[in-house]
Amino acid sequence: MTTTDFAAITGLELMRWVQTERPTDIPSIGRLLGMRFDEVDHGRIVISLDTRPDFANPLGTVHGGIAATLLDSAMGCAVHTTLPAGTGYTTLELKVNYIRAARTDGQILTATGTVIHAGRRTATAEGKILDEQGKLIAHATTTCMIL
Repeated sequence: MTTTDFAAITGLELMRWVQTERPTDIPSIGRLLGMRFDEVDHGRIVISLDTRPDFANPLGTVHGGIAATLLDSAMGCAVHTTLPAGTGYTTLELKVNYIRAARTDGQILTATGTVIHAGRRTATAEGKILDEQGKLIAHATTTCMIL
C-alpha cells in the first residue's frame, strides 16, 4: 500500500502521481475499468481504456454507464487538477449526450475532460469520448461542488 499523504498534495500533483505510479493496490473505479491517465495538465485530463465484453449492454455494445463513468472521471479529475492540497470535490450534476455505439472488442476509447470554470464553491467542465478512428462516441458537461 502507498504511503503518499494525499491530503498534503495538490490535485494536480495527485493526478500526476496516479499517471506515473499507476497504483494497483488502491481500489478505484479506474482500476476496475482499466483506465489509463494519458495526459495530466492543469484543468485538463485525458483518460483512455480498452473496451471488453464485460462492458456490454443487452445489445452487445458498450453500456452507456461505462461512457458516463469515463466522462465523469475525466471531467472530475480535470476539476481536481485545479484544487489546492486538502480540498475535495463531488459531482453535483452530469449531463451526457450519446452519439454512437462503441464496440466491446478491445477498442480504445479516449476521454478528454476540460475545466470551463473553477470557482471557490463550484466548478464546471466539459468532456468528450472519441474512438480509435476519432469519431465522437459521447460528450458531456458537469458541475462539481468544491468541498
